Amino acid sequence: MASQPIPPAPEPEPDAAHIPITEEFDSFKHTMPNMIPVAIAMLLVAVVIGIFAYVLRAKPVAAGSVDEAFAVTIPSQNNSLAIVSLNFQNVTEKPLRLLNVNIAVHAKGFDFKDDFGSVTDFPRYFQAFPALQQHGRPGLTRDLKLAPMERASGSVIVSLPLTQEEFDARDSLTATLTFRGHPPVKIASGKKQ
Repeated sequence: MASQPIPPAPEPEPDAAHIPITEEFDSFKHTMPNMIPVAIAMLLVAVVIGIFAYVLRAKPVAAGSVDEAFAVTIPSQNNSLAIVSLNFQNVTEKPLRLLNVNIAVHAKGFDFKDDFGSVTDFPRYFQAFPALQQHGRPGLTRDLKLAPMERASGSVIVSLPLTQEEFDARDSLTATLTFRGHPPVKIASGKKQ
């Protein structure tokens, strides 16, 4: 009797829990999406983020200048009182309320800062140092209200650990105006002429 060939064993039906690993990760083509739609989608996302960043950027709320800065040395101290005259304008369509003015002086390789003093102290400072009054304007007050497009000008007095000569030889002076509910505005003045 001749031997009969044995028929091949039927392949088992694959079930969801036992998929051969060779079918799951057999090629890059089957596991990754086409790169063109992915690149287009990434480009569209970048454009939308760029538009949002441009529309929601911080806009300036005020613009201005430092008109004059003058200091007097306090006798027997290595400090000075400086009077800084500022001129600025609300450039928004909403009213602004001034919270603080910080004066920073860069001299001798360091930054020296102070917040402005109260206007109620001006007469006392002017009595002690008459030269301050000659260089000053009416003082700026906390909670000063500025209507849209309104201008304001005035002086602030700060105390700095510099002599008058060091103040006059400063590299720069920056006034930082802080308004309620808005980012601070910096007004810079370069080297004293």
